[in-house]
Amino acid sequence: MSQNSPLQISFVESASRTHTLPEATVEVAFVGRSNVGKSSLINAIANQKQLARVSNTPGRTQLINLFSLDEGDGKGTLVDLPGYGYAKAAKSVRNDWPAMIEGYLLERDYLVMVFILVDGEIGPTKLDQQMLDWLRYNEVPHTVVATKHDKVRSSKRATRKRDLAAGCQLDKGDIVWVSSTKGVGVDVLRSLVRSHLLS
Repeated sequence: MSQNSPLQISFVESASRTHTLPEATVEVAFVGRSNVGKSSLINAIANQKQLARVSNTPGRTQLINLFSLDEGDGKGTLVDLPGYGYAKAAKSVRNDWPAMIEGYLLERDYLVMVFILVDGEIGPTKLDQQMLDWLRYNEVPHTVVATKHDKVRSSKRATRKRDLAAGCQLDKGDIVWVSSTKGVGVDVLRSLVRSHLLS
């Protein structure tokens, strides 16, 4: 199977706390601001339309969602974490998210890489920068993925890529740019996910 072919993943379960998750061998996690396009991107790398629930309402991912990689030894897991920031959800649920996300990122022994999604059109926002600072402080391995490449006008892309990288305190080459709509960079992301889950 090609490193760039669609990931063979399937939904396993959802949970609200790390200690209730099943055992695993290796995991990668996707995290990002609400409405950054996380569910659409997971669907794109798997080439499935309804694998991860997509909504026009930010913050619909309110639980930790696990997807198994049905390749190799079949024990790799892709984890979709709740979006941070604005969300039309009950205040009690929103207040619970930081503990849920941080608990997973700090306590999950199987976690080898966090893909932090940043809106390529407007990011990084202050919340993104706070998350990046937190990941660095806690020495959590992470890769920045800039979404919505197609929303950035071609004449503005060079400047936008430079500014986004600077805002993330990274070099331009450290950022993976993707578009789940146009397929830009999706093969690169598939390869990265596989390299961590099948190594």
